[in-house]
Amino acid sequence: MRSTRIAISAAMLGALAVPMLSATTASAAPATVAAAPASSCSSLPPLPYEVHTAAVTIRSKATTKSTALGVLYRSHKFTVHKKSGNWLYITDSSTGVKGWVSGTYVYRDVRMCLN
Repeated sequence: MRSTRIAISAAMLGALAVPMLSATTASAAPATVAAAPASSCSSLPPLPYEVHTAAVTIRSKATTKSTALGVLYRSHKFTVHKKSGNWLYITDSSTGVKGWVSGTYVYRDVRMCLN
């Protein structure tokens, strides 16, 4: 039963892809691609951390029982100074508040280099 579903799904995807591939004409000129400047990813600055939940509390110590100093909301970017276990010591750039946030709710975006 499961292999039948997979085969049907693959066939459906193939049927959807065929019109897309046949839509291009042979007379179309290939697009020119501008060469990107040569630089390695290691020379680029690191990407910022960002909140990926509704909100995360900034705390005075790296524990949930410590005093709350502020709140960061979704997509808010901030600076990380150090890590302790799963906790990050941060500075909120908009308010200047420094404190600890749980690393469970914040992520650093990833850059992929194709050198």
